[in-house]
Amino acid sequence: MRDAGGVRASGLTRRFGDLVAVDDVSLDIAEGALFGLLGPDGAGKSTLIRLLATVLTPDAGEAFVGGASVTADPGAVTPQIGYMSQQFCLYPDLSVAENLDFFALVRGVPRAARCERAASLTEAMGLAEFTRRQAGRLSGGMKQKLMLASVLMHQPRILLLDEPTTGVDPVSRREFWRILGDLNAAGTTVLVATPYMDEAERCTDIAFMDAGRIGTRGTPASVKALLPGTLLEIESGRPRDALAAVAGCPEVASAHLLGQAVRVLWTGPDAAASVASLVAPAVPDAVVHGVVPDMEAVFAYLADPDRDAA
Repeated sequence: MRDAGGVRASGLTRRFGDLVAVDDVSLDIAEGALFGLLGPDGAGKSTLIRLLATVLTPDAGEAFVGGASVTADPGAVTPQIGYMSQQFCLYPDLSVAENLDFFALVRGVPRAARCERAASLTEAMGLAEFTRRQAGRLSGGMKQKLMLASVLMHQPRILLLDEPTTGVDPVSRREFWRILGDLNAAGTTVLVATPYMDEAERCTDIAFMDAGRIGTRGTPASVKALLPGTLLEIESGRPRDALAAVAGCPEVASAHLLGQAVRVLWTGPDAAASVASLVAPAVPDAVVHGVVPDMEAVFAYLADPDRDAA
């Protein structure tokens, strides 16, 4: 058995007809990591996680999850993992308690342990007073916490989470990530696909996926350090006009709207003054200032389809 507490993939490939959803992916996630998988819609993140969870079989390549091969010994993978899909997949007509008991029974958890773990998990996740409520009547955030509780009932060493907080309110997202942080601090290895850059900041390691391939990877700090140039923000009452004023300039590595502001990655000299002079004719009241690079800026830069052609 190798990489007993982590994940290692080599050359993983999965096709759906002519579409190559996962294309020769190699990945190494150390035991105890909180690993974030980032990328635009359709990048292949869900398919990769399903391959690692043995829900799908690769067309080529190999992966070891918890030291077991997903191709040669998938039955040894599943007891070690907790897998959450994007969609709510518990029984809506069963209560919170009934769902937890059922999925723990399927995993072979003894009755005494099922009761103890269910009580502990519902208390930790703020579900204790809702154990008799039907799962289908829970709020979005509570449904996600119930799904997480259900995959934790057999005490997996590795969590494979596919955008678990998409569509969940900000308060519930923060609570969900508090729980993930506690699990990771206790030694659980976590692989989580997320569309939220503030969640990426919480990870120990991240990787960007696009068109089925893994590209840039590293710690959040090391990836942010790869941004070329100076990150600026343009504030004005006409952000779209400000964006149009800088678009196409050779020194602009990327530019995009962020709320009512415009984020600009400038690769030339005299960043703030140069951008201010570009914008002034179209938007005289614009204010340009530098900002600290964050994952939003990294994602916008790496996901820019015109970046490689520039």
